[in-house]
Amino acid sequence: MDIKNKIVVVTGTASGIGLALATRFVREGATVIASDMNAEVGAQKAAEIGARFVPANVAKEEDIVRLIDDVYAHEGAIDLFCSNAGIAIGAGPETLDKHWQLIQDVNVMSHVWAARHLVPRMIERGEGYLLNTASAAGLLTELHSAPYAVTKHAALAFAEWLAITYGDQGIKVSCLCPEGVWTPMIDNAPILQQTAVSTDFLADKVMEALVAEQFLITTHPTSLQGFGQKASNYDVWISKMKHLRKKAMALLGGGQAFEQTGH
Repeated sequence: MDIKNKIVVVTGTASGIGLALATRFVREGATVIASDMNAEVGAQKAAEIGARFVPANVAKEEDIVRLIDDVYAHEGAIDLFCSNAGIAIGAGPETLDKHWQLIQDVNVMSHVWAARHLVPRMIERGEGYLLNTASAAGLLTELHSAPYAVTKHAALAFAEWLAITYGDQGIKVSCLCPEGVWTPMIDNAPILQQTAVSTDFLADKVMEALVAEQFLITTHPTSLQGFGQKASNYDVWISKMKHLRKKAMALLGGGQAFEQTGH
């Protein structure tokens, strides 16, 4: 895919990965529509990078519909839709139901709703590209938050399903599964900070993958190494992850505090 002159939508652009992707797409010559639930900061950042801003809370299907309709009304089409907005919230099974529901809506259902309302239009055009941000937690796991681990597995599974189901109808799908990236998401994850990469590095990886129309996008070689170990011997992998979790908890001082951050 050549991003130049394409119409690109990115959600979660007030900071972090979303802002980095929107910035890079503008630089590459795309018409970028940035979106975030934080209308004030999102609009300011969009103006700074040369993108048009449309506020949306991706935890609500009606907001995603409104975003898509707005872009079609102003730009006429969507070539690439990046479902990037995401949150980390909760800890174990004791996490409140309302927080399980919130992270499910943001990290999974936002991808479903975008596909529900975009794929038919893309099929009608004979082409379209979906870039869904999941996480290396979808390939491996997350050591502090069960809701995050579960929803990122689901996000990856849904992206796989889209690629398999609609790939022969002109729909391209990529799934971004980064490990530690220097965004607010890793403020409370010191073990990820040890090997974190910059958002510019991540944007480079995404651009390379889009040109190659590559499904899985990772930022660290350890992601696929761990994924391979997991597939070859699940019990050994779980043993290693138990050890890693003890190390991660020690870095946090033994606590497992409730957290909510976005990427």
